[in-house]
Amino acid sequence: MYELLKPWLFRQDPETAHDQVLRALAWLARRGPLLEVVQRLFSVQDQRLEVEAFGLRFPNPVGLAAGLDKNALALRAWPALGFGFVEIGSVTALAQPGNPKPRLFRLPQEEALVNQMGFNNDGAEALARRLEAWQEAYGKLPVPLGINLGKSKATPLEEAAQDYLRTLALLLPYGDYFVVNVSSPNTPGLRELQEKERLKELLGALTGFLQGRKPLLLKIAPDLTWPQIDEVLELAEQFGLSGLIATNTTTRRDGLKAPFPEEGGLSGRPLAGRSLEVLRYLAKGLGGRLPIVSVGGIFTPEDVWERLEQGATLVQVYTALVYRGPSLPKRLCMGLLRSLEGAAIKELLSRTGRL
Repeated sequence: MYELLKPWLFRQDPETAHDQVLRALAWLARRGPLLEVVQRLFSVQDQRLEVEAFGLRFPNPVGLAAGLDKNALALRAWPALGFGFVEIGSVTALAQPGNPKPRLFRLPQEEALVNQMGFNNDGAEALARRLEAWQEAYGKLPVPLGINLGKSKATPLEEAAQDYLRTLALLLPYGDYFVVNVSSPNTPGLRELQEKERLKELLGALTGFLQGRKPLLLKIAPDLTWPQIDEVLELAEQFGLSGLIATNTTTRRDGLKAPFPEEGGLSGRPLAGRSLEVLRYLAKGLGGRLPIVSVGGIFTPEDVWERLEQGATLVQVYTALVYRGPSLPKRLCMGLLRSLEGAAIKELLSRTGRL
């Protein structure tokens, strides 16, 4: 079905197509019987896929990355499509329109996107009201819900900690885990919060407020140097973070086959190599002490299996969903089960001396 719709969607402006799909999913999310049919068709239930991480149980390791459903408009649709967890946002303390349009671009030959969105969202107060209404109407999601926190554009860097704290305080009752996003390239100055002293102040304020009540993760950019990543690792352990998400979009263009003039964050296939490099570096530095959520260029079951083998506990997708369609989570989970079966057979043959 998606292959029939895709040419029509791709003839439209990318953000317009995104909004239309989101509206359709928002409609679906409020249709209980139809949602159950979708769940039977798209979700994979198998205990072998279950993952325990930062005190939460995930029915499978494939999650929806932040940015696709910023304002929690289609919340119940994502688990029905087979996602093992859902991350909404980035949300900021102040509602903001984001950067001028056009601000989302497809690179179909690269299976990539470039976005200049700029944390466009309804703001923390509106999101809190929406999440409260969702819970009152339908109860908690059947999968963990993450909330990705960003800085309001109007807030000076010197007041960033208070800005994040305001958002966290408003949304604390609704998220199962929270993510500090200091790595988007589309809010001026935001990535400066990855500098050691600024990040130290921010993490100190947020962990001091949380006092371990909910897991707190940090999302980092793929463009950090290895010494900068070492500083992140040091602070993550110092402040007792629950995990890291690697990586956000990149400002680099060296992964592209052809030049692309627009600035902004590049995601999709061209990010895969760097995202995998960062994962390997983090996994080596952490030695299993913290879970890593790997995101960036994950399209196939083989991609998922590689990320898990290289040290990820969970994975997230976004751009692949645009190019491969709503059956992607099911295909990834089914492929992962085949890999697990293959690994089990290989281990058995090895133990019996037949390999």
